[in-house]
Amino acid sequence: MSSLPGSAEGTAVTGLDSSPVQPAPADLPPLTEQVRVEAREIIARYPQPRSALLPMLHLVQSVQGYVSPEGVALCAEELGLTKAEVGAVATFYTMYKRRPTGRHLVSVCTNTLCSVLGGQRIFDALAADLGVHHDETAADGSVTLEHAECLAACDYAPVVTVDYEFYDQQDVDSARELVAALRRGERPHPTRGAPLTDFRGVSRQLAGFDQYGGAAPRAAAVDAEGDIGPTLAGLRLAAERGESAPPMHGPEQPPADTGEPRETTRPSGRTGETPDEEAADARVAAADNPAERAGAAQAHPDKGAEYGQPRGRQRAGTENPPAAEPATGTTPTDGKA
Repeated sequence: MSSLPGSAEGTAVTGLDSSPVQPAPADLPPLTEQVRVEAREIIARYPQPRSALLPMLHLVQSVQGYVSPEGVALCAEELGLTKAEVGAVATFYTMYKRRPTGRHLVSVCTNTLCSVLGGQRIFDALAADLGVHHDETAADGSVTLEHAECLAACDYAPVVTVDYEFYDQQDVDSARELVAALRRGERPHPTRGAPLTDFRGVSRQLAGFDQYGGAAPRAAAVDAEGDIGPTLAGLRLAAERGESAPPMHGPEQPPADTGEPRETTRPSGRTGETPDEEAADARVAAADNPAERAGAAQAHPDKGAEYGQPRGRQRAGTENPPAAEPATGTTPTDGKA
């Protein structure tokens, strides 16, 4: 499943991990029979087994901390795919890791708005503190650090996520304090969303299984409070200023012959054509541009030469004569020798 080696910087820019998979470490937890049972449970959710591949990759990642060669083999065996097919998917999505991940995954948004407001400075400071670069893990195994290309929270910039949970409006000092707490084994509560667990736990959740160990903690995670002030700032300002969006009017009821000119709802009796042909003529005549005319012409029942399609006869009054017969090398004789 290995692909061409790539640089960390290239991975950060393109979003595609082209580095080879790292061999399994000696202390890697095995993929037990229970993992296979859960993989088959995932497969049973889908009408097409292959559709189960994405959550299955999260499942093996929840056990081993990354998509290992053993994990690729398990997915391939259970789905009847080749390892190359599974590897192609695992290397396309950045949420599937190619080397063992730390206890927590720290993602720093360095896209436009977050970068302008300090995202790159945050990343650089954390990288220096941890002694790592993009997609590398601290020596103590506590944190894996990565660039992120937009975390879809521009109103909270700069944004850092830990195991995909949001820590909003960060700066260098607050981000350093957050990572230091993670390395001490603490789990600071996210600005919004569920309580923090760890990378393997959230991978299990993404596979479709409970990571909280029961209904009550799961419900508490779903109902966790969070600050959504920046998201509602525009609504609050509009209320203070007495501003509102213009009313939306419902669509007018179309006539029974939707899309037809009114004069073609009944045959006129003057053209010698069927109602469908009269309506088609009207659509071509009413076209506002060449594209619309071409579309109307393609739907015309005659599809005649005047509408861009060859045929044996023409309508009266058209300017395009029928195509000349190909030359045969003989001279017409009008029946005379």
